[in-house]
Amino acid sequence: MSALTRRLARWSVIAASLIGAAGCATGPSVPPAVSPPLAATPSLVEVKREVSTYVDSGRYEAEVSAVVDQAAAFLESRVPRGGKLAIVLDIDETALSNLPSIRANDYGFIITGPCDLPRGPCGLLAWIGMARAEPIKPVLTLARLARQRGVAVFFLTGRPERLREATERNLQGAGYEWTGVLLKPDALNTQSAVEFKAAERKKLVDQGYTIIVNMGDQMSDLEGGFAERTYKLPNPFYFVP
Repeated sequence: MSALTRRLARWSVIAASLIGAAGCATGPSVPPAVSPPLAATPSLVEVKREVSTYVDSGRYEAEVSAVVDQAAAFLESRVPRGGKLAIVLDIDETALSNLPSIRANDYGFIITGPCDLPRGPCGLLAWIGMARAEPIKPVLTLARLARQRGVAVFFLTGRPERLREATERNLQGAGYEWTGVLLKPDALNTQSAVEFKAAERKKLVDQGYTIIVNMGDQMSDLEGGFAERTYKLPNPFYFVP
């Protein structure tokens, strides 16, 4: 081995030692970052089971009653101040319950086709035509209280005008009385619920009414103004923008 080769070998050893020492001086190596586990995607089966438990346990009915009690208390306190007063109520999952048809469809949404109860499937239009929806009892009590206190009762729904006969027949069979039932004109099927319902409430205000209670199961039933108080009922079944 030549002198040059021996010097290069010694420098290699020295360099390796320095690199090793430098590595030790910086402490142990940092393990690679581990991403947190992703939240488990809810199982549709589990969600349906939770909704069924929520309804069957009585929690759904109790929460509806709690909201309606607040509205009734405000109505009683507001009536003595006078005015041409009115309340506005949505229909589906507010005044009337579609739960039998919803369950027959395993919480799915089917518009057309026959309604085969209790087995299913149950088309929504056929179900409405049957006029068999039961009243949501606390809301029925509220409507009756309003009429006893001289307050006008209006139903305001996104149901199309062509379903008026079946809708009014169902409301009457469920025990409701009213001043007016406002349905969406068939030509306005593309208009949002907020746009339609806010405009209809404004028409009532323009007629001299003061809407003291506006109640629905969707925020789109309530948004847009023209009511002193709004009350949102729970709806774990569907969402209407």
